[in-house]
Amino acid sequence: MAEVPTEPKTTQIDEISHNLSFSTSNAADSSWDKISFFRHRSRQIKRDTWLVSVFVLLQIVLFAVTMGVNDCSRNSHGHCAAKLLGRFSFQPLSENPMLGPSASTLEHMGGLSWNTLTENHEIWRILTSPWLHSGLFHLFINLGSLIFVGIYMEQQFGPLRIAIIYFLSGSVGSLFAVLFVRNIPSISSGAAFFGLIGAMLSALAKNWNLYTGKISALVIMFTIFTVNFLIGFLPFIDNFANIGGFISGFLLGFVLLFTPQLRQMPPSHKGKLFEDDMKRSTRLKEQFDRPVLRIISLVVFCGMLAGVLLAACWGVNLNRHCHWCRYVDCVPTKKWSCSDMTTSCEAMVSDAQLTLTCMANGKFRIFPYTNISQARTQDLCTLVCS
Repeated sequence: MAEVPTEPKTTQIDEISHNLSFSTSNAADSSWDKISFFRHRSRQIKRDTWLVSVFVLLQIVLFAVTMGVNDCSRNSHGHCAAKLLGRFSFQPLSENPMLGPSASTLEHMGGLSWNTLTENHEIWRILTSPWLHSGLFHLFINLGSLIFVGIYMEQQFGPLRIAIIYFLSGSVGSLFAVLFVRNIPSISSGAAFFGLIGAMLSALAKNWNLYTGKISALVIMFTIFTVNFLIGFLPFIDNFANIGGFISGFLLGFVLLFTPQLRQMPPSHKGKLFEDDMKRSTRLKEQFDRPVLRIISLVVFCGMLAGVLLAACWGVNLNRHCHWCRYVDCVPTKKWSCSDMTTSCEAMVSDAQLTLTCMANGKFRIFPYTNISQARTQDLCTLVCS
C-alpha cells in the first residue's frame, strides 16, 4: 500500500518562535524611522553645493573691492594696520577693531545709516547692506559659519529653497535694522546667515520625533548663534538685522522645508510590498506635510514683512521710543560710544598738522596730515568724540 505523504505539522512552539522573530524584526526596523540630525558624510544626501560656494566667493570679492575703495595707505596717509598690504591695508584697530575699512567707506559701499535713508531716500541700501562685512575677522567668522550651516542645508533641501530663505532673510533683516538704525553706518551681512540658522531650527522642531542627537544639534546651533550674535555688539555690525533674519528664516523654514529623511529609500532587506507602501507614504507626506502649519507661518511672515516695510517707508525710528534698545546692538567702551549723537568738530590746520576738537565734549586730537576728504574728516571727528 502506498503511503500518503503528510505535511509537517506546525507546532505551537514554532508558531511562537515565528511570531517572536517577526516582532523582534519590526522592533529593530523601527529604528530606521529616526536618523541623526547631523548625519555622517557617507549617509548624507548627495547634492552639489554650488550655491553656498557662489555666496562665499561673491562676498570675498566684495570685501576685497571694499578694501580697495577704502585705500587706507592714501586716504589715511599710511596710518594703517598691515601696511604691507598697501592699498588693501586696514584702518587702525582704534578705528575698526575688526580689521576693515573706515565708516565712510562702508557708507559709500552701501551700508545703512539714518541720514542716507531718511534724507537721501537711498532705499537700495537695504539690498546692498547684507553683502558687506565690517572687517576681516567678521568675514572669516561669518563665512565659516555659512559654509558649515549652508552646505548642510543645501545638501538636505536643495539650492532653490535655501536661496529663497537666504535672500528673503537678508532683506527682511535689513528692514528690521532700518527701524533701529543710527547715524553710524551699519551692515547686515549676518541677517541672511541667521535666516539659515532659523530655518535649521524650524526643520529640527518640525520633525522633532524623527531625529536622534537632537540635544547635540541644539548645542551646535546655539554655539554658532551665540558667537555670531556677540560679534554684533562690535561697531558697524547690526544685531537687529540678525534678529530679523533669524525670525524670517524660522518662519520660512516651516513654509519651504520638507521632511528630509522621507526622501530616503527603505533598507534593501525589506520586501517589495513594504517598499511600495513606503514609496506611496513618502509621496503623500511630501505633498501634504502639515499644510496648516505652512499656511500659518506664511501668513505671519507676510504680515511681519508688510509691517516692517511700512514702518521703514514712514521713517519710524524705534530708538526714540526705546532708550535701552541701542544696547542690543552695541556695548559702550572707552573706544566707542553707543549714543546716537551728531558729531561735529572744529578743524584747525597748522604746520602740516590737522587738529580736530569735538564740539560736544571738548576733546581734541592732532593728526600729522591735512590733505584728507570731507568724509574722512568726519570719520576722524567721530573717533575723537567717542
